[in-house]
Amino acid sequence: MDNTFFFAVDLGATSGRTIVGCLKEGSIELQELTRFANPIIETGGHCHWNIYALYHEIIRGLKTVARERIPICSIGIDTWGVDVAFIAADGGLIRNPYSYRDPHTTGMPEQLFRAIPRNRLYQLTGNQIMSINTLFQLMALKESGNSALQAAEKMLFMPDALSYMLTGEMVTEQTIASTSQLIDPRTGQPVQELLDVAGITPKHFGRFVLPGTPVGTLSPEVQRLTGLGAVPVIAVAGHDTASAVAAVPAKDRHFAYLSSGTWSLMGIEVDQPIITTQSGEQNFTNEGGVEGRIRFLKNICGMWLLESCRREWAAEHDYTYPELVDAACAASAFRSLINPDAPCFANPHSMTQAIAGYCQQTGQPVPETVGELTRCIFESLALKYRQTLDQLKGFASFPMERLHVIGGGSRNRLLNQFTANAIGVEVVAGPGEATAIGNIMLQAKANGQVADIAAMRKLIARSVETETFLPEDADTWSAAYDRYLQCYREDI
Repeated sequence: MDNTFFFAVDLGATSGRTIVGCLKEGSIELQELTRFANPIIETGGHCHWNIYALYHEIIRGLKTVARERIPICSIGIDTWGVDVAFIAADGGLIRNPYSYRDPHTTGMPEQLFRAIPRNRLYQLTGNQIMSINTLFQLMALKESGNSALQAAEKMLFMPDALSYMLTGEMVTEQTIASTSQLIDPRTGQPVQELLDVAGITPKHFGRFVLPGTPVGTLSPEVQRLTGLGAVPVIAVAGHDTASAVAAVPAKDRHFAYLSSGTWSLMGIEVDQPIITTQSGEQNFTNEGGVEGRIRFLKNICGMWLLESCRREWAAEHDYTYPELVDAACAASAFRSLINPDAPCFANPHSMTQAIAGYCQQTGQPVPETVGELTRCIFESLALKYRQTLDQLKGFASFPMERLHVIGGGSRNRLLNQFTANAIGVEVVAGPGEATAIGNIMLQAKANGQVADIAAMRKLIARSVETETFLPEDADTWSAAYDRYLQCYREDI
């Protein structure tokens, strides 16, 4: 296992990275090779991803590998969920993919419910109802007569589309497909009734594969471009959250997880889907995990709130996160609270104005300073986490003794402490690089370096530093939670 190298592509909804992981002396070490922006491109009245730019950045990272003579064993790609690329009969990509932030899906769920009731849709897929889901994107494209959809021979989710560009081989990886609201989580196969609604057939998918399955090797063209040989590409857990959850350094299964980034994804691991009237009403989702496990979770609008504010503030001052944390600490506690998942925060022209409008409509003081806005976001997220964890306790068959916070948000010590205070159990923060680590460890598993997810997590726990936060000020946070519930609105 010593000195074995793997290449990870980790793409988020705002930025991406290429990373080399080295398994050495029973632990894992990471080296970031490249980092790049992944902006949404607005053109023609729609929001797109520039998949060619992402491909270019992957090639740039692989050229670095070749130049530095790093003997990588394989390549793995993870991305955000739901978005797809269309492939023509001649194998070419048809346009840049739509972004889930495009507003063309507005009203699509309600339109579908006239034909398929909401509770039946949930029973079919176990997915939470979100207008961004692939099903609703395809409905919107079908209704508009979109020529890319009409001409498509294949439909590939983002990590699978990029793997195709590297290898020429088409697959549909299970964890990324499970975000689409097209898949039965009990069988892992598409639901024909929903394919009919979406205007596609089973033939639009690549061959279905599980995490850790080889896709193919770098094509002759990519070998020429990069200077590498026929390096294998592995279908890791293509959904970034699935890769991140695989990297939770847990000793047992008595935990909940919070993958903290642009989105906050909070859930538990279970062996079978949980599809009940209650889980549907509370809008929990069932998505694929590693080794057949189900990630039972809820999507929460996470650091998107603060990142959107930072973009507005950048015209006057480009605030660093330490500066924002210091400003939040100096602001008054619990002055204003919001529901992070209110529709008004999905993609507003101005996040600061959206927060102000929410507070006005709920009779609260409007945050005016950078510190007040930042503290409002952090406290509201922590209280939302308590609300979600309380709901999860009603479904778990085991005691949740701790919350593992992973991803970039795990480095936010103030939010971690707020979260521990709000939920009343210990918070274990780290690793911050969970997605890349999970990606690399699944490649290592495919390479025979580790046997299973238990062995992966044991190795990860030896390799990373974590920090534990214990609950404080229980009475104060309990009173704040009561206030949060009073001003909680889902219709703003």
